Amino acid sequence: MAKYVSIVVVFLSLIIFNSCAEKNIQPQTQITLSEKEVKASSTAQSAQNHPTDYGAYLAGRVAHLRQDFNAAADYYGISLQKDPNNAELLERIYVILASERRIPEAAKFAKQSQKKGDSNNFTHIIIAVDDAKNGNYPQAIASLKKLGGNPVYTKFITPLMASWVYAGMGNSDKAIETINILNEDKGFKSLYHFHAGMIEDYFGHNQEAQKHYEALINDEKNEMSFRTLQIITNFYIRTDQKEKATALLNRFSNELLFLDMLQNLSQKVNTATSENTEALIDSADDGLAEALFSIAANMRQITSGTDIAHIFICLSIYANPHYDLAQLMLADILESREMYKEAIAVYDEISPDSESYNTVQIKKAADYVLLQDYKAAEILLKGVVSNDPNNFQGNLDLGDVMRLSGKYTDAIEYYGKALSLMEPNSSNAWVIYYALGIAYEQNGDWNLAESALKQALILSQNHYYVQNYLGYSWLKHGTNIEDAMTLIIDAYTQAPNDGHITDSLGWAFYQIGDYDKAVYYLEKASETEPANALISDHLGDAYWQNGRQSEAIFQWNHTLKMKDDSNEVDMKKVEEKIEKGMPKAQPLPYNKDEIAEALKALEEE
Repeated sequence: MAKYVSIVVVFLSLIIFNSCAEKNIQPQTQITLSEKEVKASSTAQSAQNHPTDYGAYLAGRVAHLRQDFNAAADYYGISLQKDPNNAELLERIYVILASERRIPEAAKFAKQSQKKGDSNNFTHIIIAVDDAKNGNYPQAIASLKKLGGNPVYTKFITPLMASWVYAGMGNSDKAIETINILNEDKGFKSLYHFHAGMIEDYFGHNQEAQKHYEALINDEKNEMSFRTLQIITNFYIRTDQKEKATALLNRFSNELLFLDMLQNLSQKVNTATSENTEALIDSADDGLAEALFSIAANMRQITSGTDIAHIFICLSIYANPHYDLAQLMLADILESREMYKEAIAVYDEISPDSESYNTVQIKKAADYVLLQDYKAAEILLKGVVSNDPNNFQGNLDLGDVMRLSGKYTDAIEYYGKALSLMEPNSSNAWVIYYALGIAYEQNGDWNLAESALKQALILSQNHYYVQNYLGYSWLKHGTNIEDAMTLIIDAYTQAPNDGHITDSLGWAFYQIGDYDKAVYYLEKASETEPANALISDHLGDAYWQNGRQSEAIFQWNHTLKMKDDSNEVDMKKVEEKIEKGMPKAQPLPYNKDEIAEALKALEEE
């Protein structure tokens, strides 16, 4: 049904490198095709098979726009062979290569770009990471000392990275002195204790390391990350303090969304001994990867920070290729760019031994859903719940996949299982009641659907998704017309730019015989969702009842050309309407006085 919004999206909550922010903060590239390049797009297509001078450049631009960054980098490389003095192309290629984890190549081009006068800080960062990875620590420090122009570098990025480079040089005093700069800013205090603790831990200074780790534990304002839990519990086990590791994990036993990862970590802790436990950070490369991960995580929190985070997380994985949480972040960034196949490829690199492995399967399944490969998603999720029948997210997402596959009875079973795994009045329980109501409704069990949707409405405190779905369903069944109108109008006032909700409002006015308002809102919905078959069909009906027959026929013909994701449009009936038209509609009876207050909210429109 068109009124449904993905449960995964509800529950979990820039094309690459196209921004032109301050050069000292963000890499500069420009991916908008010029008018000349647009006109030459057909040339670019053939150039991908037969690259020439300009053809290779244009093929790179087209690949770049298509987010095929590996191909873009290769074509730009061919173009640079023809035009080695092209400074703009040099700046573009090292950024793209870094985003594809081709760091040694990126460093090579960054050095060439520096010789052409490029002062972008990312040249120094990429070169420094490559040098550190190859043990060239003095050169890495020299590059990091060139960073400047913005406190983000001098007070945050440089100290984090340089402290671990000094650790690689075996200079613990210099490493601690460098990381101390973070302690000057209250906003970086937790980050300071985390990295200072890891540095002291790396050098075997257990007493000092424990002070930093426990400063994190005892700070009530600090939100403990999963990585922090991994690092600290690993330290406790190696120092024969297993009981503290267990007690720390027990503090987070109610974190439902991360329960699977926490359970896996707890199992490792329960079976671990100091003799069979190796340090998670056993090289300076691992520490540098942590620093780069911390930078990426912080950059993702700022406006337009995804581009920067993308580069730093790729550098982190280069420093430590087995860093599963960094791979998770990279995949998440790729997903935010709608690069789902690429995200799946990154997930495939994560070892089954990782605490996040089941979580990875769930996230991969979500990507398959977005690619509309429901069978692949079903196989993955069934594997998860087979290994762990009480996996909350696995059951919830499997219910969603079954519903999308039309297997409503199975969907109801898995939604019910997910609901049983959480507190009935939990703040997120409404989402499952909402999903369950949709599955019941699509399975033809309206009484059960209505009951579940009403419960979702109460628990969600009238969330507009639930208002819209329940109101629209009431209209379909010809019941509670006044309540349906009130719900849909309220949903619209909360989300006036949602095409599906606007369609519901237009269709509600159609059902009560107000065809002028129906046309107004259905036209608005059609502008928002021009490829939606159900909205187009609704608009055609409204045009016909409003005496605009030619426009109605145009909309119905448009409907036939589109895929119906709602499963509501009867294409044979649409063909009949085109051929024979429609009889005069019979409006649903309603009490106007009962919806007068709700209608006031629409008066300005």
